[in-house]
Amino acid sequence: MLAIFNNSVASGPEELRIPGDRSPNYPKKDSSDLLSSFFNGFPQAISLKVGGMGDMAYTHEKQDLLRPRSFNVKDDIFCLFEGTLENLASLRQQYGLSKSVNEGLLVIEAYKTLRDRAPYPASHVVGHLDGQFAFIILDKATASVFVATDPYGKIPFYWGITADGSLAFSDDAELLKGACGKSLASFPQGCLFSSALNLRSYEHPKNKVTAVPAMEEEICGTTFKVENESVLAGIL
Repeated sequence: MLAIFNNSVASGPEELRIPGDRSPNYPKKDSSDLLSSFFNGFPQAISLKVGGMGDMAYTHEKQDLLRPRSFNVKDDIFCLFEGTLENLASLRQQYGLSKSVNEGLLVIEAYKTLRDRAPYPASHVVGHLDGQFAFIILDKATASVFVATDPYGKIPFYWGITADGSLAFSDDAELLKGACGKSLASFPQGCLFSSALNLRSYEHPKNKVTAVPAMEEEICGTTFKVENESVLAGIL
């Protein structure tokens, strides 16, 4: 799956941008070229351009049977979801939803609870999701993005900055590498990112997420890590 957002909607953490990554050693492409590369690899993929805010695309080709991809839209909220929720049945009951509601629609409902019942904590909403997952939400009404992954890192998931400054997400590191150069990182497990909250851990809400420069030979330019309590205690 692939999602590309205009930097006016979501810019991502500054540490994701690697100085000097425009050099010949780290070529980058514009967002339009990234989308074209995706379709060159998956001609049957489905994509949607959302009001000049970004593009979202996915395919069922080469998907893991235990981690299927889906795309759902409700109330001008667009959701790409990969994976499965083990507690989907109980979450349907919690949110008063029918048995036909899949993971993507469930996540949309959870997001709406977070958005419409402020200051409802984001960590509380995402923390109730049990399974292996990565999802990307674009809220057209508020021109905002909300992204999260499970605490176990079961879904390969990456984000990066394209040559024209767009923020891109995908489960394919090589796809993003061709457009983002070294301005590329694995999305940290157990974390969420939103236009309003930026990057934070929902598994450990009080712990800071720090960026560590990767080694030269590594595909990603930055590694984001959640500081553990022992480290924080040492600092304090």
